[in-house]
Amino acid sequence: MDFDFGEKEEAVRREIREFVRQELPPGWLMGRLEEESRDEDWEFAMSISRRLSKRGWLTMSWPKEYGGKGATLWEQMVYREEAGYWGIPGVTMGVGGVDWVGPSLMLYGTDEQKEEYLPLIASGEPDGVWCTGYSEPDAGSDFASIRTQAVREKDGYVINGQKIWTSAAHRARWMWLAAVTDPNASVKHRGISIFIVDMKSRGITVNPLINYTGYHIFNEVFLDDVRIPLGNLVGEENRGWYQLMHSLSYERGSIGPSAGGFNRRILDELVRYAKETGLFQDPNIRHKLADMAIEVEIAKMFVYQIIWKMSRGDTLVYEPSMDKVFRDMLTERLATTGTEILGAYCQIDPLHRDSRWSKLRGCVESLYWLFPGTSIAAGTDEIEKNIIGQFGLKLPKSY
Repeated sequence: MDFDFGEKEEAVRREIREFVRQELPPGWLMGRLEEESRDEDWEFAMSISRRLSKRGWLTMSWPKEYGGKGATLWEQMVYREEAGYWGIPGVTMGVGGVDWVGPSLMLYGTDEQKEEYLPLIASGEPDGVWCTGYSEPDAGSDFASIRTQAVREKDGYVINGQKIWTSAAHRARWMWLAAVTDPNASVKHRGISIFIVDMKSRGITVNPLINYTGYHIFNEVFLDDVRIPLGNLVGEENRGWYQLMHSLSYERGSIGPSAGGFNRRILDELVRYAKETGLFQDPNIRHKLADMAIEVEIAKMFVYQIIWKMSRGDTLVYEPSMDKVFRDMLTERLATTGTEILGAYCQIDPLHRDSRWSKLRGCVESLYWLFPGTSIAAGTDEIEKNIIGQFGLKLPKSY
């Protein structure tokens, strides 16, 4: 297999690197998800998002009629890989809009929904920012057990319930919400529907969930008699489970290029730090970094395999799960190896990334604190392994 990219893809890579040189501060490095926390970081991310939109990069693989450039999946992959490596903020505009809400609307949305929401997402403006309302306090991996209900009335739906671990809910204008519409369904997953909810609606309360790094990324969201119009139902009523499976595939697949680029950048920075401090003379450290380099390359191959299959029109089932599980394990090992190399400097609070005592701008310690959460996001590794076993290895179910 020829792994060299063509001129179109390499042109994208050169353009992205020139953009980084012009638009980002010298030596720019920011940890994953940090842009959602501090107001100043979010404002900077949104300003970059608008510039990405003007260049047609934000939604570059979308069809032109929806605000994209009609770029190939390989061009999109190169863009996201470079964006992850250089830490370009504002690439996903919060959580979901660019990566899975937009593509899902293209599949299941009405013409009116496409006309209203897709241009907002492609604009890079705050009104195009989405959050995703899936998880609940008693329904994580067992998603079919969600309790949030949407009761149909004459002119719309009334929604009551609670969502938790809702990334960017404090920033988002819209929520991509899963709710029960048929509580008496013979099989629970056949009674779930997907809705568009305006986060400015009366009855919505967003409470912050500050993680142990001090970041405000997650939230709990309460919906009390929230009323939405009938036109905010996405696709068919009670078919949300099947639509959601496609959305999760988009989500899991979209993370790979950017996360892979970021992990490669952290590895490069650790190699540079080890050489500058003389630690690279230690054979144990060299061996650990060499192991990480091999695994980073393997993770990249998983991503390339997914893009290759998508470019052929193949339907992805277990492949994004393979990518995610391996990437989660890699992230954990990279974070652990990084803290061993940086030593006591990793005790500096990531919020003080501008301190002269903070190495690599706090990205390694931030990665160390965040990797347990990223292994749960978009589906726990245990659930992903079940998917791999069932659909990839064709193993029988245990029940």
